[in-house]
Amino acid sequence: MHPTLIACSHGTSSPDGQAAIAALVSAVAARRPDLDVRAAFVDVQEPSIGPVLEDLEGVPTRVVPLLLSAGYHVYVDLSEAVSARPAATLAGALGPDPRLAQLLADRLDAAGLRDDDTVILAAAGSSDARAVDDCRDLAEALGQLIGRPSPAAYLSAAEPRLDAAVSRARATGGRVVVATYLLAPGFFADLAARCGADVVTPPLLLPTQPPPEALVDLVLDRYAG
Repeated sequence: MHPTLIACSHGTSSPDGQAAIAALVSAVAARRPDLDVRAAFVDVQEPSIGPVLEDLEGVPTRVVPLLLSAGYHVYVDLSEAVSARPAATLAGALGPDPRLAQLLADRLDAAGLRDDDTVILAAAGSSDARAVDDCRDLAEALGQLIGRPSPAAYLSAAEPRLDAAVSRARATGGRVVVATYLLAPGFFADLAARCGADVVTPPLLLPTQPPPEALVDLVLDRYAG
């Protein structure tokens, strides 16, 4: 019997964000009908990870964080929840991963990226230095794909802040384009959209579009370990 896959996301009060994450979980389940796939959340939404694991007491379980970098929620919240359940294991966060960089590059291309645009990667931010390092690694990978620097800036908890980075980039002339390194619509995506850039790409998941196959692949790869 395959371990149950618990797809654990942050949670959001945004209906669009909720729909986008639910679509990803559904796509993972559709790709692997042999798996028991369940959703859980670390904040805002229910069910939280604790009750889901309790419901599966004694059942082999693999928790896959639907999080782009590994910060407090992975190293503390999910690690503690899983460590209390001998039958459960914890996968790594989704990022950094070359497929995420490619998805961001595709978003920039679809947005009409120009040769003289200045690009900034917008991430949620974290007080955990390891999560910030993850974002910097992803920004470097994106820069290699698009042939120019795409430094990371943050919406909370880390420096530089996105609005400040956009303001500084304006001094160089040309358009400022923000690559939104967020999984789904919600509070942070709304902040990114108001950062003052000329172009802001949408999050990686949208309620009006099927989840990218690369994201489904990534979730299942993390599950497989």
